[in-house]
Amino acid sequence: MILSLYQIDAFADTIFSGNPAAICPLDEWLSDKVMQAIAAENNLSETAFYVKTDDSFQIRWFTPNTEVVLCGHATLACAYLLFEILDYPEDVITFQSQSGLLTVTRKNKLLTLNFPTQLATKCELPEFLNTAFNSTYIECLKSEDYILVFKTEQEIIEAKPNLEKLMKNDLRGVIITAPSNQYDFVCRFFAPNCGIDEDPVTGSAFTQLTPYWANQLSKKILTAKQVSNRGGEVWLEEKQDRILISGKAVLYMKAEISI
Repeated sequence: MILSLYQIDAFADTIFSGNPAAICPLDEWLSDKVMQAIAAENNLSETAFYVKTDDSFQIRWFTPNTEVVLCGHATLACAYLLFEILDYPEDVITFQSQSGLLTVTRKNKLLTLNFPTQLATKCELPEFLNTAFNSTYIECLKSEDYILVFKTEQEIIEAKPNLEKLMKNDLRGVIITAPSNQYDFVCRFFAPNCGIDEDPVTGSAFTQLTPYWANQLSKKILTAKQVSNRGGEVWLEEKQDRILISGKAVLYMKAEISI
């Protein structure tokens, strides 16, 4: 069987930046075992698979070692593929996922994800995070991931996580964040227990970060940057129980795989 495979840099307007995702269009679903093997072979933080239905697309996401229920950058990459390369004629794409219905809207070169809000609540610092970073946090929260809030942007940029300790995480990942002068906030994301030491730009993390910073800064529209080595800029808006996450994308590679 020959399958098309695309690699797209999401939350980026030039290649070699943002977060690379592999996209594999399917006529029908492969077995979970085969999709997981393809994701492991790609060795990117996420590989997305989709199947066309009557008026939408079913989508699933895999890290190199597990399936996840929500992924922002691979959804953005998938929408870019459909809009810009496969000539999807409408300006809104609907995806059916394990996290419910997700839409992506195209306006000029900006793609906007419409994702469900994931509210974070304050919690005690779990034992595995004790001394996991080289700076002292000021607040710990919990949602799909643990969120550590630090005082300064420089602490986020200079953070050196202890990946061995982060492997003991009982949630998906750990987000670190702080206010910023150029943006409203910055962040980084680590999930070594899911096969991702550090994710370059994590769309789903902003469903947790946006409500927090919207409340802290008393504003609904925000800008952010994930300050990984590749980096990525994100435009955000809180709308009731939904988060609008906007960014750009660019094609890096088109290939075929044989299974």
